Amino acid sequence: MNDAPASGTTHARAEVRLPTADLTADMGFFIDNLGFRLDMIFPADNPAVAVLSGHGLTIRLQRDVVEAPPTIRLLCPDPARFAGGRQVLVAPNGTRIEIAEADPAMEMPETQHAFVVRRLKDRDPWVIGRAGMQYRDLIPDRLGGSIIASHIRIPDGGPVPDMVHYHTIGFQLIFCYRGWVRLVYEDQGPPFILEAGDCVIQPPEIRHRVLEASDNVEVIEIGVPAEHITTIDHTMTLPTPTVRRDREFQGQTFVHHKLSEAVWTPWRLAGFAARDTGIGTGTKGVANVQVAKWQGDADPVVTSHGTDILFTFVMEGGMTLEGDGQPAHPLTAGDAFVIPPGMKTRYADCTADLELLEVCLPGTVETHLHETF
Repeated sequence: MNDAPASGTTHARAEVRLPTADLTADMGFFIDNLGFRLDMIFPADNPAVAVLSGHGLTIRLQRDVVEAPPTIRLLCPDPARFAGGRQVLVAPNGTRIEIAEADPAMEMPETQHAFVVRRLKDRDPWVIGRAGMQYRDLIPDRLGGSIIASHIRIPDGGPVPDMVHYHTIGFQLIFCYRGWVRLVYEDQGPPFILEAGDCVIQPPEIRHRVLEASDNVEVIEIGVPAEHITTIDHTMTLPTPTVRRDREFQGQTFVHHKLSEAVWTPWRLAGFAARDTGIGTGTKGVANVQVAKWQGDADPVVTSHGTDILFTFVMEGGMTLEGDGQPAHPLTAGDAFVIPPGMKTRYADCTADLELLEVCLPGTVETHLHETF
């Protein structure tokens, strides 16, 4: 039996109940300090309940109830001009009021550089995240909060219980590693299939939704910064009636790179060919994404780089990652690593089927050759 209210219910309302020992004092606090208004009070001869509303919230002050007072967060466009600029107030009944900014600016933490190697065979835990997806963290310390890299999988395919949403973020990549996933994006036309080897960038605050996935789909998701807000949009329906593929979302355009249309050219490291995804252009240099594969026509070289963040995921095959002052790390498909700027490394023992996904921020990698470590 389903006891949930019908979707057409329009007369329901909600209140937050707060205990009070001094109804007059608590009413005065919420009205005088925070701008609430009195909606109801009863009984008339000895008031025990007062209902007040303001800022999208209805509170019920009630005597003779025993419960801990909560914390109420009031979100303001300019907290300095609200409640006399105070950030925290406490009502007579003990309710804590926190005044916070309604739309805080996204913070980009300074990168805390580190050499990171994450191996699939180490059996790091998969955790259940949003919409029932399983997440594996590829950069545990997240370089001080500057980036999050997740290996995501959905074992059982079919419809995905996702909603239209968007991310307040600086850069976000979705790379389909195995299987396929069906997606839809604001102003980008009808839903489409993202197949293995394809990728998209989700520009800041573009509305989108995951609709369906194949069995055992796996994707690599990169987000900058690591902690960012996901907001559900309850009003937008996708696909949108408009198609504006050149629309900019906070300076970035949507990019859908397809493996089937890829052009391979020599890479920044000798012996490799690469396909550029066009993400450097779409983000105006904020980031770039390339897929490189070993061609076997050169000796491995010692290099370093001058970019801020250089993340690599081993898609196929194997190699040995040699780093200055580090033990050799044999790597296989599913492994990932981060090389800090200025560190000398060499990709040795590359197998014929080696294929790498490389993400760099900003979008240009300065590669420096060295004779030895």
